[in-house]
Amino acid sequence: MFREMRRAKQELSRDETLEILERGSSGVLALSGDEGYPYAVPLSYVYSEGKIFFHCALTGHKMDAIRQNEKASFCVVAQDLIIPEKYTTAYRSAIAFGRVSLVSSPEEKRRAAMLLAEKYNPGHEDGAQKEIDNGMDHMAVLRLDIAHLSGKEGLELSRRRHGTF
Repeated sequence: MFREMRRAKQELSRDETLEILERGSSGVLALSGDEGYPYAVPLSYVYSEGKIFFHCALTGHKMDAIRQNEKASFCVVAQDLIIPEKYTTAYRSAIAFGRVSLVSSPEEKRRAAMLLAEKYNPGHEDGAQKEIDNGMDHMAVLRLDIAHLSGKEGLELSRRRHGTF
C-alpha cells in the first residue's frame, strides 16, 4: 500500500527515524483541505508509544479537514544544511502516514496534554497541570495512529555514512 523508497541507500533505519520523531520540536501535518486542496500546517507535537499527539482549537480548518478525511501525513525535518557549492542540502527527515482522530477519552486527552507540556516546558508539572485543567474544555487533542513510517537523509550524509564520497 505504501511505496518503497526509490533511493533505498538514503533510507534511515526505524530507530533513526523514531529518534527524529522523538527529538523534533515541530512538524507539518498534511491533510486534504477544502475543495480537495492540500492543507499543510506546522504544529508542535509529541511522539509516544507509536502515536503522534497534537493539540488545537475545537473548530477550524484542521478539524474540518479531519472530519472529511482522516488520512494524513506528518513530516519532521531534523536537519537541513545547505551546501551551496554542491547545489544540495544535507538533510534528515521522517514522514509518518496514518489516520488522525480526535481523542475523546478524558484520561487519554489529559495524558497527551501532559506529555506535550513535559516536552515543551519540562520541570514545571504543577504549572502545566493548572494550565491543562483551565484549558481542557477549550482544546482538542488529536492523535495520529501511524500506519507507515519512513526516514531519509540527503545524498551527502548517506555517502559519508557509507564511505562513498
